[in-house]
Amino acid sequence: MNYLTIAEPLKLENGAQLEGVQIGYTTYGTLSKKKDNVIWVFHALTANAAVEEWWPGLFGSGKLLDPDRYFIVCANMLGSCYGSTNARSINPATGAPYGKDFPHLTVRDMVKAHQHLQKHLGISRIQFGIGGSMGGQQLLEWAVAEPDLFRSICVLATNAKHSPWGIAFNEAQRMAIEADPTLYTDTENAGAAGLAAARAVAMLSYRNYRTYQNSQEEDSDEVRNGFKAASYQRYQGQKLVDRFDVLSYLTLSRAMDSHNLGRGRGGIEQALERIKAKALVIGIHSDVLFPVEEQATLAMHIPQAQLELIDSTYGHDGFLIEFAEIGRLAQPFLEGTVAIDKKRKYRLREQSKNGFGFRPVEALPGTERL
Repeated sequence: MNYLTIAEPLKLENGAQLEGVQIGYTTYGTLSKKKDNVIWVFHALTANAAVEEWWPGLFGSGKLLDPDRYFIVCANMLGSCYGSTNARSINPATGAPYGKDFPHLTVRDMVKAHQHLQKHLGISRIQFGIGGSMGGQQLLEWAVAEPDLFRSICVLATNAKHSPWGIAFNEAQRMAIEADPTLYTDTENAGAAGLAAARAVAMLSYRNYRTYQNSQEEDSDEVRNGFKAASYQRYQGQKLVDRFDVLSYLTLSRAMDSHNLGRGRGGIEQALERIKAKALVIGIHSDVLFPVEEQATLAMHIPQAQLELIDSTYGHDGFLIEFAEIGRLAQPFLEGTVAIDKKRKYRLREQSKNGFGFRPVEALPGTERL
């Protein structure tokens, strides 16, 4: 892990500023003499800058993210507990940790931190950017803010504006955390019970009915004191408690809620139309948190976009699991060999009681059922 300390105060979107901001980041491979082999990877909510840990099927020699060929950068997002300034950092004004006084961040604030790192590394052009979920939100924000920076991008299971549905899930998790009376105390494992409960809520949005049916179905009809699905929820909650900070979880979930590419830019459509990079937009049929109509919206309004849908039983988490399909789809964008069909457009059907559906003018394989 490397660290960058930003010399000047980082002015936040809400008008506040952070002094002495630190960004943790990892680089892999060698930057070419022409500096034209950069891949920037954006991690999701509770991940970190070690790409090989959470995208092992995409990272490595001969894979999409190949450090033998490319200079790969992944920065820990501002507010996270894996190397960047966060709520546990020391507030220079008080000499004590920020705690609950840590300022609210937005996705745009995170991109500002990425821009400082970009300049520090001497990068003026990024060949390929890739990120899923909250990572995709950061990538889209940066591609809108600096349209000439990226040659091509791949965003997975993400959106142009965080939905009321997504915000509601996040708020339910924060309610669970804030209901823990130990949250802002000095006790050992303060807030741990709340964070575990929040993660259990989150798992319901990351997966879906079929995922649990396939993996947590009981193998007998006998009455038990506990069930597989119940044990799984508790296991996932404790697993996050063991590796993540509860205050960072609050910070980052609020930042995700702030995501809105159209804010101050004349709306979402106008913002997306600013993107010059060739864009691969990947959705997952079974994703209930970022449903495919959100990816359809991206593809409709990014001038050079291609929409692809993946069948996966893993729901939203499919963007972390379906390595082979993601690599196959993304490789032509990385290598610059893809030809975007500008005539192929996507449109939403009228809203119905069942929500939105979409169809391309020229149907894509696997989308006809929508």
